[in-house]
Amino acid sequence: MNHYPIYFVLTPQFLLLDYAGPAEAFRIAATLGAPFDLHTISPTPTLTSSLGLEIANLAPLPESIPAGALVVLCGVIKSAEHYQLPEAQTVVDWLKAISGPDLRIACICSAAQLAARAGLLDGRRCTTHHTLIERLRQQAPLARVEDDRIFIEDGPIFSSAGITAGIDLALYLIEKLAGAPIAQEVARHMVIYLRRNGQDAQLSPWLAHRSHLHPNIHRVQDAISRAPEKHWSVADLAAIALMSERNLSRLFRQHAGVGMVEYQQSLRIAHAKKLLGNPNHSLEKIAELAGFNSIRDFRRVWAKFETGLPRAQL
Repeated sequence: MNHYPIYFVLTPQFLLLDYAGPAEAFRIAATLGAPFDLHTISPTPTLTSSLGLEIANLAPLPESIPAGALVVLCGVIKSAEHYQLPEAQTVVDWLKAISGPDLRIACICSAAQLAARAGLLDGRRCTTHHTLIERLRQQAPLARVEDDRIFIEDGPIFSSAGITAGIDLALYLIEKLAGAPIAQEVARHMVIYLRRNGQDAQLSPWLAHRSHLHPNIHRVQDAISRAPEKHWSVADLAAIALMSERNLSRLFRQHAGVGMVEYQQSLRIAHAKKLLGNPNHSLEKIAELAGFNSIRDFRRVWAKFETGLPRAQL
């Protein structure tokens, strides 16, 4: 597993939840074994947050950022006013200086404006708080600014909607960098409601159906997630859940909002989509590795969750 430094960038009147929410998610992930080193940096060693709390001993903006690092820009209140301060312009100039193809930038809420001023959003899809959409369009006329989205990924640039959406984005990034099991555990630890609908389809199927609090059902989902290709019997899963098969089937649908078969199928398709990126695998081999009994079975289940043919992904 690779090593990922993560830098949270703060400016005057930063929104405390923009910083604390994602930072706590990454901190918890690190305690679970994720290879994250967290740093909080700023143009000034002392800042006041949106709630009037002062934070001190902040590290300065480094002259360079390691390849593959993640820079998280935290939003502010009254961005039209506070992004006119010298500290904000210092961050914009710093972003221009450190930007490169290997650098990941995550913009929380209003902080997309800093990335826009640095030219990082040009030619990319992005989003921000719903009250700031038009302002971002003015500041980034070459970007495709989308509304009604929880978060958007376009290459190395990530952007999220308002405030708590930063936690959704953090969970996605944890999954991307450290794997789905750790992201699932972080979400459960933080008691996060994982949203998924037509407007936020970028949320991972590995995190879907995990918004409940039933520990036994989570254990079953953990088992399936670790080996979606395995041919799990209801008896096997009932043993993990410490309940009868009938009770498990009832409680799984009640709490997860989906049946066990459909849940496993969605993870098998997600697993197959990753396998499709390997040019050495035939479609038959991918079907086998993803746990399907035949290529016909694979295509049938694929059609339930995806449009087009799986071959088109190759």
